[in-house]
Amino acid sequence: MTLDVDPPEPPELAAVDPNEYEDAEVAGGEYRRDELEAFLREGAWEEAFAEWAAGSDMDEEDWRIALDLELVSRFDFFWDDFADRVGYHAPGLPEDWKERDLHPELDSWGTVSAINAGLTELGQIVCETLKEEYIDWEAEFEAPDDLPDFGE
Repeated sequence: MTLDVDPPEPPELAAVDPNEYEDAEVAGGEYRRDELEAFLREGAWEEAFAEWAAGSDMDEEDWRIALDLELVSRFDFFWDDFADRVGYHAPGLPEDWKERDLHPELDSWGTVSAINAGLTELGQIVCETLKEEYIDWEAEFEAPDDLPDFGE
């Protein structure tokens, strides 16, 4: 499927410790958000969004709900020096979405799942785009000399 929508503005990255997220464990403290945010604004966001939208399973109604709830602005991207990768936290709808009456058109677990999965996929593509096309720095983490060599 193709999601034929214009890309929203890239998220502004907040100074949040990524270890506060349930889905992330990051060593180090230099997350390079300013640089990542600059890359997003220089084209990484739009490039990744276009790639994601070309194969997204989200439909326009799902996307409109995500925009109405301002979920895109809650993405977070950060440098994980230990793993030499861009990490991310994708926003999502909570399990108690029905009780909270978050949006008048949010009426099924299928929609909730489509939005949550779609935003997770978008986050992953943004990370890959940043790492492959924009980042030219090397990880500063150096493994100790006494680690076993499993490659031989």
